[in-house]
Amino acid sequence: MSWQTYVDDHLMCEIDGQRLTAAAILGHDGSVWAQSESFPQVKPEEISGIMNDFAEPGSLAPTGLYLGNTKYMVIQGEAGAVIRGKKGSGGVTIKKTNMALIIGIYDEPMTPGQCNMIIERLGDYLVDQGF
Repeated sequence: MSWQTYVDDHLMCEIDGQRLTAAAILGHDGSVWAQSESFPQVKPEEISGIMNDFAEPGSLAPTGLYLGNTKYMVIQGEAGAVIRGKKGSGGVTIKKTNMALIIGIYDEPMTPGQCNMIIERLGDYLVDQGF
C-alpha cells in the first residue's frame, strides 16, 4: 500500500460525517511521504521545532507550534508521542512513530477527540508495523 493511500483512505476518511481539513505523513526530517491536497507547505524549522518538542516535551509551549506559517497554542499531549495544538475552532494533532510524523489538521464541526482518534489510531498501527 502506498503512503498516499494511507492519507486518502485512513486520514482523510469520514468519521460521523466529519473529516480532517488536511493531513500528511512526513519523515522525521520533514520529507513528505504523502499529503492531502490541502496540507500546508511546512518549513524545515517548523519540523525541527516539532521534533525537538518530542525530545524535550514542553519546549514548544512558550512559543507555540507552527505549521505552514499557522500558529497553534500547544495543549495537552502525550510526552514524546503526541503533540496537540489549538487555534480558534480548529487545531492539529501530531503523532510520532518510529520513522514518521502523522499530522492531522481539523476545523469545526470536527472535534479535537475525533481528530485525535484518526491520527493516533493510524500512528499506533504504524508503530506496530515497525514504522
